[in-house]
Amino acid sequence: MARTFRPLDGVLLFDKPLELSSNTALQKVRRLFQAEKAGHTGTLDPLATGLLPVCFGEATKFSMALLDADKTYRALMRLGQTTTTGDAEGEITAELPVEANQADVDAVLEKFRGEIQQLPPMHSALKHQGKPLYEYIRKGETIERELRSVVIHELILHSFSGNTMDITVRCSKGTYIRTFAEDIGAALGCGAHLIGLRRTAIAHFDLNDAYTLPQLEAMSEEERTACVLPLESLMPDMPRLQLDAVQIQRLAQGQRLGLDTGLPDGKISLYGPQGFVGVGQLLGRRLAPDRLLSGVARQAATSSPQIPV
Repeated sequence: MARTFRPLDGVLLFDKPLELSSNTALQKVRRLFQAEKAGHTGTLDPLATGLLPVCFGEATKFSMALLDADKTYRALMRLGQTTTTGDAEGEITAELPVEANQADVDAVLEKFRGEIQQLPPMHSALKHQGKPLYEYIRKGETIERELRSVVIHELILHSFSGNTMDITVRCSKGTYIRTFAEDIGAALGCGAHLIGLRRTAIAHFDLNDAYTLPQLEAMSEEERTACVLPLESLMPDMPRLQLDAVQIQRLAQGQRLGLDTGLPDGKISLYGPQGFVGVGQLLGRRLAPDRLLSGVARQAATSSPQIPV
């Protein structure tokens, strides 16, 4: 019997397990919820675990905010060894004694707080001429890359003992934690690679509120559906603007509205009589549609001709 998928809108905070790719984890969750459409925000490698927000249905339209958001990781590093991939999946390329003491570690970590420069790793999904870098390295090719600026907002040392270091990093988008571990090891003069990584937060979403696959599998369909957060949870800090039905119809027809909202320029979360309808772009006293729910657009397309502004 063919599986029946259902329309479902919202966000599930999923705790991705070890050894599953983000896409495999996504498909498992999608099938479990029998959702017609789903996508994830922010890839985690198979050796990484932790927070993977899964967006169902209309939520995929508004997930860009999470892709651009700060992220927090708990990382375990092995000092004294470098590998081909920067993590435990690769082959060891060098071994050096770890001679750093606590004072050395504290001094080095201080240099990695704030804005830093990173060289994207070859073992990454960053694209060159339309292909991810990891496809080139599989063929033995190395592509010249440019340094990129990233920001380390917070760097906490939990422990340093012998050849291991346990840290928490809150960083801007585009930060490669494998590269971060390698660079710290290089600065200590002994090399390092990543042996454990767990994402604990993305923007305002926290791992403590996430569900594991066994937890979800043990629930009834009604209980699982109750775990799905509403679309608005993707943009809690965005200014809100209440509109009437006619104004919403105008926006859905591609028109701009002249409004004195008193709100700052930028993205605005829009609400109508029935609740959230999408996001608009405010510039001066002109409000333009940015992304609206599909149902709003369909309703406008089948309604009366465009209403002049």
